[in-house]
Amino acid sequence: MATRTLGRAAKALLAPALALGATVGLASTPAQAAVWSSCEQYGNTSLGGYTLYNNIWGSGAGSQCIWANSGTNWGVWANHPNTGGIKSYPNAKKVINKSITSLGSLSSGYNVTVPSSGAYNTSYDIWDTAYKYEVMLWVNKTGAVGPLGTSQGTLTLGGHTWTVYKGNNGSNDVFSFVRTSNSSSGTVDVLPILKWIKDTKGWFGNVTIGDLQFGFEITSSSGGLDFATNSLSVSSS
Repeated sequence: MATRTLGRAAKALLAPALALGATVGLASTPAQAAVWSSCEQYGNTSLGGYTLYNNIWGSGAGSQCIWANSGTNWGVWANHPNTGGIKSYPNAKKVINKSITSLGSLSSGYNVTVPSSGAYNTSYDIWDTAYKYEVMLWVNKTGAVGPLGTSQGTLTLGGHTWTVYKGNNGSNDVFSFVRTSNSSSGTVDVLPILKWIKDTKGWFGNVTIGDLQFGFEITSSSGGLDFATNSLSVSSS
């Protein structure tokens, strides 16, 4: 089972741009010329209200390069060894900065192209502003990967059916919603999920939602694999 660590996005912001830079490989070229790319360990940029992170945070990682045509159309080429433990979470982040009760809506649409081999999940990673609580929504998974914690049963909410897991990594509580079947495109109504955690289960109070991230949590991609976010949208009111 993967060990999770606090604030991957915070790590990306705090780390020097060239800190322990990942080995630079020959990344696959996107269908059109990317407006930005990086093979740096914590390479990041802002495009159209989204912040993109290469975010190679786990130990034993190999090569990984991120490219972006926009904040909502981007991808990575990754060549991580077939060993245990999460190597990276390349992602696009949207800042929400609203408490749950002040949100009238929060939803997201996604369309991805992912490999049939390797070990990874495609997921939303949602944090409160204090990085005390982490909510993960896994829309697909491949290979030997699994969420932290123990199963709390199955739930249909936000337009999908999930198996829910509750755990703690020693730094923060983690609530993982793993879709019961893989999906490469769809829309997630996120707010009802947050309200279910708050009101039905009481696992947290009226926290302020800070970062909503979407990306690929990669454990292994030996030989080099391509992951693409064809489109992404995040809307809130």
